[in-house]
Amino acid sequence: MRSIPVLSDLTAESLADFLRALPSVDAVGLEARAADLGTRSIKTSSKSWAIDTIIKLIDLTTLEGADTPGKVRTLVSKALVPDARDLTTPRVAAVCVYGDMVAIAVEALGDMHGDPDQGKVSVAAVATAFPSGRSSLAIKIADTQEAVAAGADEIDMVIDRGAFLAGDWWTVFQQIVAVKEACRRADGTHAHLKVILETGELVTYDNVRKASWLAMLAGGDFIKTSTGKVAPAATLPVTLLMLEAVRDWYAATGQRIGVKPAGGIKTTKDAIKYLVVVAETVGEEWLVPHLFRFGASSLLNDVLLQRHKLASGHYSSADYVTLD
Repeated sequence: MRSIPVLSDLTAESLADFLRALPSVDAVGLEARAADLGTRSIKTSSKSWAIDTIIKLIDLTTLEGADTPGKVRTLVSKALVPDARDLTTPRVAAVCVYGDMVAIAVEALGDMHGDPDQGKVSVAAVATAFPSGRSSLAIKIADTQEAVAAGADEIDMVIDRGAFLAGDWWTVFQQIVAVKEACRRADGTHAHLKVILETGELVTYDNVRKASWLAMLAGGDFIKTSTGKVAPAATLPVTLLMLEAVRDWYAATGQRIGVKPAGGIKTTKDAIKYLVVVAETVGEEWLVPHLFRFGASSLLNDVLLQRHKLASGHYSSADYVTLD
């Protein structure tokens, strides 16, 4: 891998030169490898570990215009106690909400608000005119700062896909840099920044590769596939491509960047495929909350049903789990 330019040294020209020089994606090879990895099974003895790992990596999400404080509190309750009939069930990594609901989520979490790597639950907030990203930079910065001030541990920002597709990569880069700075807290620490590429609108694998590298060059802590509002959302080939980007980034810089597939992952069977892809591409050390997440609203229920079946030997009815 060629040398990676330093953020402070980048210009519009050098950024464009770097992105244009990235090799084209072998689409047939990428999809074949993803399909092969997706067919691999795990041993029955490992399934319990896989199920609990999936739960620990979920960002439990509600991003609807009809969200209410009560719905967010219910979401937090489920994040803390996913299965009231089995208190050995691990907690999810985070709850993901709109910025105006951050304070409510923080309050509802109470003493359990904190680092998911320590068994607590983070609060993630979507920002920067989610899901379209169509606003001024000033509004995007204010949106981010308000969420961080309210207690958000993580910011999920959306890139300006229009600017990216028009070839204005420098504008996209500068906006990510500015939002990363807006994640700074008063004590000098930062909320983690997840950069949503909205891969369904980027259309080509080459664009996904370029956007992944652009986001990492600009200081993103995570690269995320989708808002969940555009189809297609997360796919195995796209996630594999993004994992290959963070693998190559780590080889070149020694810095680990996280990956978050979001949208459309609804079953335990599908989620296990992603675990396999992660393990085979970047290693099992990435299967921790600060390096991999599932963005999901309905996945948890299926995982809980599968977990109960593994423990009891039979499937429960759908009303075993709560709807929210």
